[in-house]
Amino acid sequence: MIEFVIHGRGGRGGVTLAKLIAGAYYRRGLHVQAFGIYGAERTGAPVQAYVRVDEREIDVYGAIATPDHVIIVDPSLVAPAAAAGERSGGWIVVNTGQPPDAFAGVFPGRRVATVDANAIAVAHGLGTQAVPIVNTALLGAVARVLGIETADVEGALNDAGFGGANVAAARAAFAQVVTTEEPGEIATPDLEEPHASLSFLDERVGARPSTHTGAWASRRPHSRELRPLCSHSCPAGNDVRGFVKAAAAGDDRQALAVLLETSPFPGTCGRVCPAPCMDACNRRALDGAVDVRDIERALADRAAWPTPQRLSGGAHVAVVGSGPAGLSAAYHLARLGHPVTVLEAATELGGLLRTGIPEYRLPRPVLEREIAFILGHGVESRTGRRVDRAGLRRLAGAHAAVLVATGQQSLRALEIPGVTAGRVEQGLDFLSRARAGAEDLSVAAVVVAGGGNTAVDAARTAVRLGARDVRLVYRRTRAEMPAISEEIDEALEEGVVIEELLSPAGLCVRDGRVSLVCRRTALGEPDESGRPRPTAVEGDDALVELSCDRLLMAVGQDCDRSLLPPAEESFRGPLFVDGAAATIYVCGDLAGGEGTVAAAIGGGRRAALAVHAALAGSEGGTDAESRAAERQRSSGLAVGQLEDATLAGEEPADATLAGPETVHLGAFPRIPPEPVSLLPPRLRRRDFAEVRRGFAERAGHDAVMAEAERCFSCGACTGCDLCLIHCPEGVVQRAEGRPPEADYDYCKGCGLCAAACPRGVLFTEAI
Repeated sequence: MIEFVIHGRGGRGGVTLAKLIAGAYYRRGLHVQAFGIYGAERTGAPVQAYVRVDEREIDVYGAIATPDHVIIVDPSLVAPAAAAGERSGGWIVVNTGQPPDAFAGVFPGRRVATVDANAIAVAHGLGTQAVPIVNTALLGAVARVLGIETADVEGALNDAGFGGANVAAARAAFAQVVTTEEPGEIATPDLEEPHASLSFLDERVGARPSTHTGAWASRRPHSRELRPLCSHSCPAGNDVRGFVKAAAAGDDRQALAVLLETSPFPGTCGRVCPAPCMDACNRRALDGAVDVRDIERALADRAAWPTPQRLSGGAHVAVVGSGPAGLSAAYHLARLGHPVTVLEAATELGGLLRTGIPEYRLPRPVLEREIAFILGHGVESRTGRRVDRAGLRRLAGAHAAVLVATGQQSLRALEIPGVTAGRVEQGLDFLSRARAGAEDLSVAAVVVAGGGNTAVDAARTAVRLGARDVRLVYRRTRAEMPAISEEIDEALEEGVVIEELLSPAGLCVRDGRVSLVCRRTALGEPDESGRPRPTAVEGDDALVELSCDRLLMAVGQDCDRSLLPPAEESFRGPLFVDGAAATIYVCGDLAGGEGTVAAAIGGGRRAALAVHAALAGSEGGTDAESRAAERQRSSGLAVGQLEDATLAGEEPADATLAGPETVHLGAFPRIPPEPVSLLPPRLRRRDFAEVRRGFAERAGHDAVMAEAERCFSCGACTGCDLCLIHCPEGVVQRAEGRPPEADYDYCKGCGLCAAACPRGVLFTEAI
């Protein structure tokens, strides 16, 4: 173990220097510890900071009495006592403009290094001539003396948010530090100060302070719970932190229960969701996002599902459409006590979950299990029942409310010359027929136009149906494709070729084969989507002809609002029909959703809550309403807020997010994500077996718990007690199950507890 003692003054950066030194060593894969000791004094009073570095985990926390190295931040603190207990062979680094041999009489027999950190700091604009900020310059000097790599120094500075002038100051000090070994015998000073070598276990250090500092403290620490970015980013509205925490504790049943509060499709979302929660994960910047998607999938597959409860007492509601939005709405309405009937035009429930997502991504038994769970709550279904505008009016007259969730059923046509019936097939139609076993593409060449998930699914399905050559044409580059990144990777592994920067321009037929004529494109300025706009390239070689046996178009879908009243085709609900008491609501993609399964699930839930709130307000309280009250309270919204807030998808106004600025990455060890198993590419082309198999199995190893334990639990107190450890006065206390609190009579507002909190729970506020 290597130990440092830093002598400085309050407010001059000595404790920050300790953290920076620790950060540089941490980047080399070592265990580190850094903290300071303060008295009741404030700015300018002498303070000490300590650093420990070891190859093994550090389990001692007291003050350092016998350091390897000593750093003196303020030259006024130069005295024999500063080197008390220092081991032989160590360095004393002094911030001074004097040469090292000027200290021969103070530190005889010691190795001394000096650097004018004050001048360097002022030259680089760090602080003022009166109060220069010297810690980053001293970091450079320490690195030169102790052989710390400059890359680690600059990395530590960047990790701490100290770039620019701070890096330049460290480089300057690295180059300017002067070293020597002073002659003479090492002196052992006679220390009179009782606190010079006390440990934290000494009663004079650990005892409660006797000085009341609350009267002159300018800041106070407070506790809060922040909303984690993962939960905030989940379109389905899942409590991501909550179910991952339960999984980390090994409580699969509770973890699944948390998921089922907001979504009846954990197995589905755990397979097909693009996982914006993982994109937002704060751990992503350290060693990779927590694999929330595979945790959710595993919980759905292995946890014991609860027995559905059939409640009653509510008003009858009809749901038109059985995709993820409609089934999610039906599920939540049934749990609130409303009799629900789902009407579906197809012969089976599920919508695009069944017809538009291939089995290699979403196995049918998974979907069937979750639909059966929804129906188990008393939801009735009527398949083969297409509803038109007149039928919608009849439903409104027979039900207390009607919720329309017909999704995006209108497929976009490609406006290019030569596109006629029989020459082009829509990707979703192709996927539906392939699912029914009505396709054989043996030795065919297939071209797919599009860059979304449907296009990638169509291309990968063509591979499985025997196509010898599959090309996917996209007008931008792969980096801008909206399809899930992992799906694109897997398509390439299976032999799909992506033709980038080609835009369909026409169609021609030669010798019975179809050819797609494409124009080359170049990327321009960003458009309304934020992606670079593709612009046509002119010239003799700007046109490219792609010959194929089958041409599939997957350029997107639109909503078909033809069943809605003409004056209401663009409404977001609710509305009254012919003055009837029944209201009609729209949700999911039909209401302008994001086009993802998770967003549709969240839209269905929010619409169900809005329907319930409207019915509760118009009918007065019922048994179902009283049972639903607790669910509404748990949503964080008052009953009067439900309709507006849930339909708009808004967060409560006072929701504060636990973003990267609140999480201290240096407080967490690096733990790589758990590996995931995939079916080998050579086996995928044979059939529609599921490609992604979840976490890799290892004997005696629970990968779900291990991956869940990687979660920071951003914004929540986990009882790590670092705030208690770092409080110099011992005035921060925490009762079991409660966030920490400070005794304001003795708290001097130094903010060390807040600085030590790795999850942003503690913060200081001006009095």
